[in-house]
Amino acid sequence: MTEQQFSAPLASYEEARAWIEGLVPFGIRPGMDRIEKLMEIFNHPERRLKFIHVAGTNGKGSVCAYLTSVLLRCGYDVGTFTSPYITKFTNRFKYNDADIPEETLLMLANKLKPHVEEIAQSELGSPSMFEVSTALAILYYGTVSYPDFVVWETGLGGRLDVTNIVTPIVSVITNVGHDHMDLLGDTIKAVATEKAGIIKAGVPVVSAVTQPEVVEVITSTAKEKRSSLYLLGDQFHETALDVAENEQTFRFDGLFRSIDSLTITLNGAHQRTNAAVAVMTLEVMRQYYAAIIEDDDLREGLRTAAWPGRLEMIQQPPRLLIDGAHNPEGAETLAAALRDTYSYDRLHLMMGMLANKNHRDTLRHILPLVDTLIVTEPNFRKAMPAAELAELISEIRETVDRPFELIVEPDWKQALKRLQGLANEADLAVATGTLYLIADVRSQLLYNKDSEKGW
Repeated sequence: MTEQQFSAPLASYEEARAWIEGLVPFGIRPGMDRIEKLMEIFNHPERRLKFIHVAGTNGKGSVCAYLTSVLLRCGYDVGTFTSPYITKFTNRFKYNDADIPEETLLMLANKLKPHVEEIAQSELGSPSMFEVSTALAILYYGTVSYPDFVVWETGLGGRLDVTNIVTPIVSVITNVGHDHMDLLGDTIKAVATEKAGIIKAGVPVVSAVTQPEVVEVITSTAKEKRSSLYLLGDQFHETALDVAENEQTFRFDGLFRSIDSLTITLNGAHQRTNAAVAVMTLEVMRQYYAAIIEDDDLREGLRTAAWPGRLEMIQQPPRLLIDGAHNPEGAETLAAALRDTYSYDRLHLMMGMLANKNHRDTLRHILPLVDTLIVTEPNFRKAMPAAELAELISEIRETVDRPFELIVEPDWKQALKRLQGLANEADLAVATGTLYLIADVRSQLLYNKDSEKGW
């Protein structure tokens, strides 16, 4: 492709976002060739940065939030790259907890565009949306903002996920569950092997995986790479001290020391696990990389960490909780929180899912708890039709020892109105399912506008 054949530069942030999101049809294609080519063109800016690479089925975003909050409190400049975003495309590229400026995103998109178009004409094919977003994040952190640390979340898997272009100072694997098995392998062991692909030679690993076959994969990969492994339940532990709605306190015991009475405001037992994983990661950074993390900053950073869309009380009274429980493990943690953390007379729940998920196992966790279930459709191209989801629920409900009302409302805005109308002050309303639905619900309730939701 000659210089003259490139399409015109992008003129605005909206054009830049539309161009990047226009690459979605190229899909998710695991492989490193295109991102390696892009990094080579820009003289490998990723090699100038210190990454904390976070993989796992659930909990990645929360661990990233805890790490970012504590490191910022300690006075470090921090880049945070996460997906999918909840409100706006720029949410994905944060520097010191602020979104990338629209004009910076436009400038970097225009730098990338001719090279993306050139690669698209080669045998490698077009870089995907996620590949271009990852490249843009690296350019932002490595050529514009220069953070001390980059908290770096994988997209899918690990081994062939394009975020794996980096060599981090610590690798984190939160957990391994039944998600994206169409892409990562049809067994938990196969998924674990993909996630373990982020483990690099000599780079310490922190993990909270529990299944014996997954522990075996992570342990053997770490051994093979000569990486020190810090596993929850072995090298570090978390003990609940006090649990209430919107505040829980735990004790951390690690290989290097114990820390009593750490408080978080995120709900659910899984959030104590996520916080413990973050604390162990920070302890490794203190030991290996001389990171200065004072206990007061650690406490305050954990306490003030927030992660939108996960067990987030978005409105009250009546109480309306949103949670992106989009797979069986997510539904299990939501169900545990609904049983153990929240008290209510009746539970009214609204759900919308994408078509490619393990719905049967997800529903098994939720159905025994609800008094009313409203099924709807996220405003997204891969949405599961509400009627199909309702049909599946009708099949399963015979196995559930609890009567509940099932309402089918394909229009999510109408479904949200019905949900709000059902709950009185003693009840709890919950919106759950795919984060694409949660993004819209959150934007509607907080800002009364549509979100830019997406990858």
